[in-house]
Order: sequence, then C-alpha cells, then structure tokens
Amino acid sequence: MIVFLKPYKAGIVLSLVLVLVQSVFDLLLPKLMSLIVDSGVAKGDVDYVIRVGLVMLAAALGSVVSAIGGTWFSAKVSLAFGRDLRETLFARIESYSLRDFDGFGAATLITRTTNDVVQVQNFSMMALRMLARAPLMAAGGLVLALTTDAHLSLVLLAALPLLLLAIFLTASKGVPLFSRMQEKLDKLNLVLRESLTGIRVVRAFNREAAESRRFGAANEELTRVSLDAQRIMTVLMPSMMIIMNLSTVAVFWFGTMRAQNGDIGMGALMAVLEYTMHILFSFMMLSMMFVLFPRASVSAGRISELLDKTGSMVNPTQPRRPSGIKGRIEFRDVSFRYPGAEADALADISFSCQAGETTAIIGGTGAGKSTLVNLIPRFYDPRKGAVLLDGLDLREMDPGDLRSRLGFVPQKTLLFSGTVAGNIRYGKPDATDGEVRRAAETAQAAEFIDQLEGAYGALLAQGGINLSGGQKQRIAIARALVREPAFYIFDDSFSALDFKTDAQLRASLAGQTRDATIILVAQRVGTVMHADRIVVLDEGRMADMGTHTELLDRCRVYQEIFRSQLSAEGVPEAKAGTKTGTKTEARAGTKTAKEPGV
Repeated sequence: MIVFLKPYKAGIVLSLVLVLVQSVFDLLLPKLMSLIVDSGVAKGDVDYVIRVGLVMLAAALGSVVSAIGGTWFSAKVSLAFGRDLRETLFARIESYSLRDFDGFGAATLITRTTNDVVQVQNFSMMALRMLARAPLMAAGGLVLALTTDAHLSLVLLAALPLLLLAIFLTASKGVPLFSRMQEKLDKLNLVLRESLTGIRVVRAFNREAAESRRFGAANEELTRVSLDAQRIMTVLMPSMMIIMNLSTVAVFWFGTMRAQNGDIGMGALMAVLEYTMHILFSFMMLSMMFVLFPRASVSAGRISELLDKTGSMVNPTQPRRPSGIKGRIEFRDVSFRYPGAEADALADISFSCQAGETTAIIGGTGAGKSTLVNLIPRFYDPRKGAVLLDGLDLREMDPGDLRSRLGFVPQKTLLFSGTVAGNIRYGKPDATDGEVRRAAETAQAAEFIDQLEGAYGALLAQGGINLSGGQKQRIAIARALVREPAFYIFDDSFSALDFKTDAQLRASLAGQTRDATIILVAQRVGTVMHADRIVVLDEGRMADMGTHTELLDRCRVYQEIFRSQLSAEGVPEAKAGTKTGTKTEARAGTKTAKEPGV
C-alpha cells in the first residue's frame, strides 16, 4: 500500500513540513507567554511586553497559516490517493479471469472498491495531520516542560504510561471487531444487490416480506457488530479525559505549592500548564487515530488482497500472433473443471471450426455448451488440452489481441445504460452512423429501433429493462456485428426470437458473415439444422458430430432433442433412423425445413 504514496511525495513532504512549522510555533507560544509574565509584567517593563507580544502575535499568525496550508495539502494528497487507488483497483479487477472474479464475488469487490478505499483515504488524511503532529507536540512539549521545571514535569511522566496502556488495550480489542464489521457490510451489500437485481422474481413470487426479513437480519448483524466495536472505542475517550484532567489538577496543585515557595514563577507555571495541555491533547489526537486505525487497517488488508492476488490465468510475456488470420478454431482434447467442483464440466472435447463455415453446438441443459464457448475468448483456461486459433494455442496470444478479433453475444444479454447507438457502438467505438444502422438492420433490430422515441438516440435503462427480451438480444447481436470480426460466437442468442424473426436474422447473417468462422450455441434444432456441422454435447462430453441428417440417422441424444421439440410443436414424433432423416425433416413443417440459415 505504501508504494501507492510515491507519486504524492512532494505533497506529503510539504504537508509534513507545514505540520512541523505549526508545531514549532505552537510550542513557542507558552514560552513567550511565560517571558511576558515573569520578565515583563512582573517587572513592569511595558516595552518588553510589547516586543515579546509582537513576536507572540507573529508566531500565532504563522501557526494559523501553516495549519491552513498543511490541511490543504493533506486533503489534496489523500483525495488524490483515494482516486488513484480506486482506479487501480478497478483496473486490477478488470484483469481478473472469471475464475478469480467468481472467487471473490461481486458484492465484496464493490465494497472493497468503495467503502474500504474511503476508510483508507480518511485515515491517510488524518495521519498526515494528527499522526505527524501529535508526536512532535508530545515530545516537544515534554522537553520544554522539563527545561521549564523538571520537578513539576514528573506528573506528566507518571501520566504517560497510563495513556499508552489505555490506547493499547482499546486497539487490541477493536481490530478484530472492525474486521468482522467489514465482513458484515459485504453480506449486507450481497443481500441488497440480490434483492434489487432480482426484484421481478421477488415480486412474482410475493417474497417481499421474506427479502425484507433477510435484509433486516443482515442489517441487524452489521449493527450489532458495529455497536460492539464502538462500545470498546468509546471507552477510550473518557479514560483519556480522566487521565488528562487528573494530570492537569496535579500540575496545578503542585505548581501552586512551588509558586508559593518561590521555586517557580507564575509565568513558568502557566507555561508548564500549557505544555501539559499540549502533551495530553497530543495523546488525545493519537487516541482518535487509534479509533480510525483498526478499521483502516482491515480495509487496507482487504484492498491489498485484491492487489496482491496472483491471477489464475497467466498471460504470455512475449505474446504471439497467428500469421494471417483465417479463423480456424480447434479444440484439442479439452477438459475443464470449475473451482471446487468434483467432476469436469467438459471432458476430452476435440473438434475444429473452419473459416467460412458454421459450427453449431447443441445439447441438453447443463451439457456444457456455454462453458465450451467461454474458453474461446479465454474467460477460462482449460484444465487439460488446448484451444487453438489457426494452430496457435490461445494461451500464447495476448488476450486483448484475441478478443479484438471476436464478435461475442453472451447467453445472458447485457445492455448498458445509455443510448441504443451507444450500446451498438460498444462493439466498435468509432463506428459511423451508417455502420451502426447496417448492423441493426442485419440483426433485424432497425424496425423496432425506428419506432422508439429518439430512434438510435433513445435512452436505455440499466440492463435494457425498458426493452423486451427479443429486442435486447437483437441489439446485442448488432453490437457484435458492427465489429466485423474474424469469428463470431452466438451463445444461445436467438432463444427469445420467434421463428419468423429467427429465420430472417439467420438469412441476413449468411450474407454478412460469409467469410467468418461462426460458432452457434442453440437449444432449438430449427436454429442449428442448416449448420455445416453440429456438435452434440451430453453431460460435458461430445456425444457426436455431423450434419443434421447424419445426426438424425445415428445420434441418440440428437434424436431425443429433435423428437422432444417436434412433440412440443404438436407434430407427431418420427421414428429415429434413416427414414427420419428424409421424411421427418419434411414433416418438420414450413417453420424449419425451408428456412435459409447461416
């Protein structure tokens, strides 16, 4: 964490210098006051009082100016530090693989990037002022008090160990509680995030009361731990006030006795009292720092955990590039397992996708279709085997270079708040209006976009919740098309489209993506039946691969999927076999048999 303060070295030095200057002036004031009383007022020397008084006034003004300057520089440094730390954390999180991201979870990543950074930022601001000033004032005040009257200063030497003991005991009890408090804040953010993002499901099942109870329980836990922490920290201030007030009374009591005996002048007594107050207030400032320190130290540890995290995905130091992108993608004996899983999600997958062809992937729910295509953009790396682009292992490529060649439409459609055009341009920031419109037309989105208020300038809510599922899918497809990449991945991207729009979209895609490699994940046989090859997955393994007709003739899993969809459409089931590949295909109806496709 200290390394992040290096860019602010000049500001830190200036702040500390000004704190030092302010401390010197503040320590000088009691000494000047004692001189005015003992050497000026006591002897009736008005000129001396005026001269020393002017010096005292200049010292007071110097203290004010240096205090303002020190506060300004400390605020500037701490706020800039917080800003840059948030940016660094965000960039670091963005570099995580999905495996690393899933290991932390979105709720704690948000808390660490916001609340934890604020805790560290506030502590750094206070540290530049109080943590630097308090030791200077305490040490300087003690030295000057001893030089003024050593006997009277013995009271302070008796009080200091008690102050240090109170601070130590409070901090040792508070740190574990502040650690638990941040964990409870993570839990609260998780519950809140789930409830807000899933508000439609919550209301559809009348679970508002249950969610309120769940939030209330998490909130109560955070409140309870916070109260426990604050109870311990609140003991510190009264303890220090008692010690400080008793010390002041003792100094005043013994000082008065020494003044009556003529061992100390009234000015010196006043100076010792002032130095006593400076020393004790310095320890009070330290106690305030120790109130902030436990929570800040926990937050700093949580931030360091993100920054020091060694990514599970290692990028090459000297990345390679395929010589002339042709777009051939090959899976070679690929196996993959999610963290903590007992079995592989994919096992021994081998096939290739050629440029200018469409490779479809189909299978039942949980067969591993999305997991398989997520290996291509290197969201994950295979546990065994390799994924290759034109013969080059993807792990030898720069991830940014790889993904710049890819048009990806994920299974879960995600749109960003902003305009329709802005969401399409997300795939190509410098796309012209004409390119945006052509992509929307190819994706069969232009018609409904033109009907929106503002057309391509229409504002979308977060997640595109003011659009239907099919409309969101078509904008996501347009976002991929506007890139004109070397290969496309459509991960169940037509599931929300009706048969007519599905057919029209696939027909328009055939023209624009003629030379590209297309990987198409789908649930419907009608969407994949015209692909050049169809890969059938079953429980993470490749059941078979071939054309629609070949698979109907020999693949049991594909036959079951085909028959189930025919039954769902009200068409009599066909007997699997060679005849199924000829007659049944015609019996599938006009919805699929004559549809043009990719």
